[in-house]
Amino acid sequence: MNREEVWGLVTEYTQSQSLLHHMLAVEAAMRAYGRKFGEDEDVWGMVGLVHDFDYERYPSMDPDTPDSEKHCIAGAEILRQRGWPEPYIRAVLSHATYSGVTPETTLEKTLYAVDELTGLITAVALVRPSKNIADVTLKSVKNKWKDRAFAAAVNREEIEHATLALGVDLNEHIQTVLGAMQGIAADLELDGRLAQQN
Repeated sequence: MNREEVWGLVTEYTQSQSLLHHMLAVEAAMRAYGRKFGEDEDVWGMVGLVHDFDYERYPSMDPDTPDSEKHCIAGAEILRQRGWPEPYIRAVLSHATYSGVTPETTLEKTLYAVDELTGLITAVALVRPSKNIADVTLKSVKNKWKDRAFAAAVNREEIEHATLALGVDLNEHIQTVLGAMQGIAADLELDGRLAQQN
């Protein structure tokens, strides 16, 4: 399994540019944490990249939806069929609270902590006139953090809880994820090009 194969799987199941950008953002953040924790950043990155690959085809998180058609659970079965190692499948499952898999390993806790945060940081970048993530700072993220009407779908308490479980200061966590995303601004189309299109 290599990054090219994982990207092939992701693009086989996902057409949405915003969802692809989300998975790339999570990949970058996971790679950053892999380096930070002295782990295999390639493996951590691939887990981050693949974590939502099934969401477009299996978006349901409804308890009444059969597991075979539920986000993450459907994806886990696909990953098993493709020979993915069980610890990586478990990590993917652990980012969805309804899967019944609680984040326990550092890999799992990290994925859970970065997932929602990348969405908030993307939203902060997109409301800037420049639409450039290079202009986003820890302070600007924290200002929007307090505004619960902004990116209301982002569960701040969940991020805080996950960051605490990871044993990382919240400001440090935001800065790590922001820095990782700034490093791939062009891949995320958060390099100012969207402002020039308007």
